[in-house]
Amino acid sequence: MAQMADARTALEQYFGYRSFRPGQERLVEAILAGRDALGVMPTGAGKSICYQVPSLVLPGLTLVVSPLVSLMGDQVRALKAAGARPSYLNSTLTVPQQNTVLKRAREGWYQIMYVAPERLADERFLAFAQALAAPGGLGIPLVAVDEAHCVSQWGQDFRPSYLEIARFIDALPSRPVVAAFTATATERVRTDIVQMLGLRRPETVVTGFDRQNLYFGVEEMGDKAKAAWIRDYACAHPRESGIIYCSTRKAVDALAFELGRELAPHGIQVGRYHAGMSADERTWNQAAFIDDTVPVIVATNAFGMGIDKPNVRYVIHHNVPESIEAYYQEAGRAGRDGDPASCYLLWNGNDFRLRRYLIDQTHDEAEADPEAAERARQNRYRLLQAMEGYCETTGCLRAYILRYFGDEGALGVEAPGGAVADAAGTAGADGVGGVVSAAGEAAAPSAIPSVAHPAGCGNCSNCTTSYEAEDVTPLAREAVLLVRATGGRFGRALVADVLHGANTERIRQYRLDEAPGYGSLRDEPTARIKDVLSQLVGRGYLVQSQGQFPTLGLGPRAAEVLAETPERPFCFTIKRRAAARRSPARSRRAVDLLRAEAATDSRPRVGDDAELFERLRGVRRELALEREWAPYMVASDKALRGMCRRRPTTREELLEVPGIGEKKAEDFGDVFLAEIARFEEEHAGSDG
Repeated sequence: MAQMADARTALEQYFGYRSFRPGQERLVEAILAGRDALGVMPTGAGKSICYQVPSLVLPGLTLVVSPLVSLMGDQVRALKAAGARPSYLNSTLTVPQQNTVLKRAREGWYQIMYVAPERLADERFLAFAQALAAPGGLGIPLVAVDEAHCVSQWGQDFRPSYLEIARFIDALPSRPVVAAFTATATERVRTDIVQMLGLRRPETVVTGFDRQNLYFGVEEMGDKAKAAWIRDYACAHPRESGIIYCSTRKAVDALAFELGRELAPHGIQVGRYHAGMSADERTWNQAAFIDDTVPVIVATNAFGMGIDKPNVRYVIHHNVPESIEAYYQEAGRAGRDGDPASCYLLWNGNDFRLRRYLIDQTHDEAEADPEAAERARQNRYRLLQAMEGYCETTGCLRAYILRYFGDEGALGVEAPGGAVADAAGTAGADGVGGVVSAAGEAAAPSAIPSVAHPAGCGNCSNCTTSYEAEDVTPLAREAVLLVRATGGRFGRALVADVLHGANTERIRQYRLDEAPGYGSLRDEPTARIKDVLSQLVGRGYLVQSQGQFPTLGLGPRAAEVLAETPERPFCFTIKRRAAARRSPARSRRAVDLLRAEAATDSRPRVGDDAELFERLRGVRRELALEREWAPYMVASDKALRGMCRRRPTTREELLEVPGIGEKKAEDFGDVFLAEIARFEEEHAGSDG
């Protein structure tokens, strides 16, 4: 196919790669053949290549629909640096600037244009697009939809403006190819994307959701302990870029202030980002983070969706996100360059109370359609319940996430001790989870089969921790019996207090001190009783209602307790954390990666790669400052390591380095080659 040959040429010429990554080639080939496409690829897998390469090959103007203003600017600058002719049209441009962009687009200046979904409903823009797509016009060969999960009300980030996309396409005189891309989408959301965007028998590629370079960790701790933990982690990784997410603006301000004060003596600057700040301050902090001037930024989830920064080495969640989708998308901003990175979630019960409160306080849709508003609210509760299962599972964290998204290829990953957490949050006999399926529907604990594998993923906090089985059958039995006796009217904390025999006003008010089972677990700490209650919920013996103040009721497996006989006794065991089994494969510094790469390369070289890498970083920083670019737009860390490993001496040899295309070799090649030559000359004598 001639067009695929052109696509491979464009890939090497503009982006410096000789072959496509898995999944990219199928999508590019389908688009060039005139077929619709749907790509579900994890962050860092190269989704943008799938529509950028066709836009550089096809005649006319490709439109890319994106909700992220900052991403538009970053991608346009990166494409210009690669030698392409991109543009964007959004609210950051003045009216005269928008007029200029439209005029140049009509004249054929651009190959690709980024627009926000709201722009599609503008009559002026529709008239512009209709003229381009009409017979005799330049043509619109492709409409690419980024963050396509926003079209689905079953996803975590529904945006009504995305519903305009299908209407916009239908209004064009000639229908273009339509391609949709997202990093996180369950099967139900993928079905919505196809239907709501009107995709016609799309070539669908789901490359898998696993990000093997990411380490996942979950830690339960109090609010004060969280700040100390984050401070210590940042101090241990002073030269690495990290994002710390908080659930509210107030939490961002407080944590950024505290970290800034405590990290300043260590030479680590801390920025912050949320919608309550001025536009200028947000812009400055974002630029400082991208430019590596400020390595740590504390932010709400408003930060990061449009940040194409490849070398974020850690993402820490100070609070629980609203869904697995949101968590995986935010955590996935770490390690986009493919190098090792770490993702930590710090949580406690207050996080979930806040999330339930925020769900109940959301009234946006109520005025238009109360029934739709209630469905949306219930969906948010389902999403949150799956998140709760992730926090409480003792099974493999990676397996839990991958099963949630229906990634069947990962079902062989098992938690240490014999439990596999499935997408419904069920972990068999030894794990813990919620009772929500990947599609967001309530599910019985046995809805998705578990597949055992002896190794575990080896790269999450649960798989690097040893557990011991503990029989807690008497506790579990008393808990189920009390919930039955009280009619499922009370929450976990009150049920635990009753079982412990507490003498509180609420217990006396509801006369629970007279309930059968009151004080039956008097010798057990309430925290331990709450833990058992959570695990009973996770395995389906109890269920937890939705709402700001959830209550416990009998689950589908309660009959196993209530109908036990000597022949079929009830047994309930939990796993207790014993000790760390081995150090997790957390993020490594670039110099560590260099030395690991050098150990596998037998070619002789003078000087230390790590020293050369730092010198090339300095060159990159100067080139970026001259052009007011982010450093990664000049060359990625991986490209710099490639230069260290290959030590190119000519422009042709430099083009052999992955990530260095013709335009970058032309613009920056001589400077990098000269620095490498100076380094080699300085070290030739001492190493000889």
